[in-house]
Amino acid sequence: MASSSKPPLDDTRRTTGSPKMKTRAENAKDTLCRNVTIYGRCRYEDKGCAFNHDPLKVNTANQADNKKRFNVDSPSFTPSILSSNGTPVPKKSTTISPKAASAAPFQPRVSVASRSNTSTPTGRTELGSADWTVADVQEFVPQGFDGAHVSALQGNGNGIHTSASFDPFVTTSTPLSATGGVGSVSTNPYTHDPTGALTGGAFFANGGGFQQPVQYHLYAPIGPHNQNTLAYQRNVHDLFLANDFREELQKKSAATLQTLPNTTLPAQVDYFHSLVPLDLSHQKNAATFGYPSWVYKAQSSKDGNFYALRRLEGFRLTNEKAIRSVQAWKRVCSGSIVTIHDAFTSRSFQDSSLIFVTDYHPLSKTLAEQHLGAGNRFQGRQNNTHIPEQILWGYMTQIANALKTLHSNSLAARVLEASKVLLTGKNRIRLNGCAILDVVQFDSQRTVADLQRQDLVNFGQLMVTLGANSPNVMHNPTKAMEHFTRAYSPQLKNSVFWLLNGLQKDQDRTIDVFITGISSQLMSTFDSALHLDDQLTSDLSRELENGRLVRLMTKLNFINERPEYEHDRQWAETGERYFLKIFRDYVFHQVDNSGDAVVDLGHVLSCLNKLDAGSDEKITLISRDEQSCFIVSYKEVKKALESSFQALMKPTRRAH
Repeated sequence: MASSSKPPLDDTRRTTGSPKMKTRAENAKDTLCRNVTIYGRCRYEDKGCAFNHDPLKVNTANQADNKKRFNVDSPSFTPSILSSNGTPVPKKSTTISPKAASAAPFQPRVSVASRSNTSTPTGRTELGSADWTVADVQEFVPQGFDGAHVSALQGNGNGIHTSASFDPFVTTSTPLSATGGVGSVSTNPYTHDPTGALTGGAFFANGGGFQQPVQYHLYAPIGPHNQNTLAYQRNVHDLFLANDFREELQKKSAATLQTLPNTTLPAQVDYFHSLVPLDLSHQKNAATFGYPSWVYKAQSSKDGNFYALRRLEGFRLTNEKAIRSVQAWKRVCSGSIVTIHDAFTSRSFQDSSLIFVTDYHPLSKTLAEQHLGAGNRFQGRQNNTHIPEQILWGYMTQIANALKTLHSNSLAARVLEASKVLLTGKNRIRLNGCAILDVVQFDSQRTVADLQRQDLVNFGQLMVTLGANSPNVMHNPTKAMEHFTRAYSPQLKNSVFWLLNGLQKDQDRTIDVFITGISSQLMSTFDSALHLDDQLTSDLSRELENGRLVRLMTKLNFINERPEYEHDRQWAETGERYFLKIFRDYVFHQVDNSGDAVVDLGHVLSCLNKLDAGSDEKITLISRDEQSCFIVSYKEVKKALESSFQALMKPTRRAH
């Protein structure tokens, strides 16, 4: 009869132990003894303690074990999820489905519930379909990004609520970290995309999207500086254009926009309108062009710009090719010549007239008006004040530049008179009236070479006339040169004498040879031009930030106090709209202890610059009734400003 009892335990199994026992024994050898950790040594080390007593061996074993266990083929770790009663939920399969290769890329989303820490009755916060235990776990923030740009200002008792429209994952790389370092070109930090977010990118590694570096919003005066003044000696005018320069520009602007009511001039001349005469003398003078000429300011109906129209009265065009000769002049580009744009005939003045269209330079004078007294009641009186030699050298170099441009293009000025040279700025002249004789005297038989040599003679006569301060001095050339020699240096006298002999037919009588002879004076004129450029750059730098601040104030005034939206719950003056209104009072409506208004432009500029930069500096905003108080940073005010302005630009808004 077979026994139903279990077979006896094998001796081998009894001595070596089961496989689980072997595994535990091996794990014990790789585990550091607690006695070593607590007391520094184990008293049972020599009495058969199964644990390891050498910490170095444990670290080496762990590293080797990690290399074996963790590699690219290791399965991903999936934490066990406990149900509400504490029992573990059955694990899902850890195998990866073949469909995962075609799955959409993961895009993280920020839930409002995770921000506000609202808990469910079971003590957990719901995020999507997964349950997450409420714990003080640090939220992941991408490196170089400020989490405050994503988080919204929730209602915390002060009525503030701001929606975040900035995407932290759509930012450009910083120029400091890109190839090229500091010299790398960055995008415009002030541009906005259609969503309202700044697209300029951060300038530093830890800079947020709403914060530009402060140094881009400071007023840094650019040289040259004529006087050394201390900080407390500066005034508000140092932040803007100089008064005399601003006044000059405003006068030119007013002259450009000037109109002439109740005029007898034609309302339309071809495609020009709003004619205003520019001649100071109402007497007809046909000495220069052979026809009486008049100058008008007019506005083009094509582009809206203002031009100068020179009209030759009574001219009849007999040759079609004559008017076509202006095409060559339209291609001339020189800073010392008034640009010619067009030429045409017209009967708008009740006669046959030839019209030349040129650039309009407001408030410009001719050299005859500036130095020879033309156009005033004392024109015939002799002026004994000589033009300074340096100014005369400046005129000479500029006219030489104009003649070089014309002669290089196989053209000739033909008109070099004090009454036809415009003074458009400080010692800045331009040749005017060119191209007219090419049309009027088109049938002339003189060659271009003869006309260019005549330009040199006319050039010398103009210099003698200006130096002698008399328009009729060339009627006696010998006496004129004696007078010129007594007033100016031998170098200037020799240069003018060389020009007066320009009709000699030799290869050395060209404008290029003349320019070579006065090269030292050319350098002096060029240096003066560089100084003027530096001065204009310095004046321009004072107005650099004005446009940006105007746009900022415009946004602020678009948002504040809109009565048509007062019944709109989404636009009512609560939350961000409310403290934007208080911020406006903080910047512009402050009063002192006596109740008088504080008019401090420095305070306004400082606040607006910090607002545009998105500074972290905090300010205290108090309502007018002193019942509400906010402590906010400029960064938060800027985010509220951008959010409110984007909400204002929405096409459909209806009051509830």
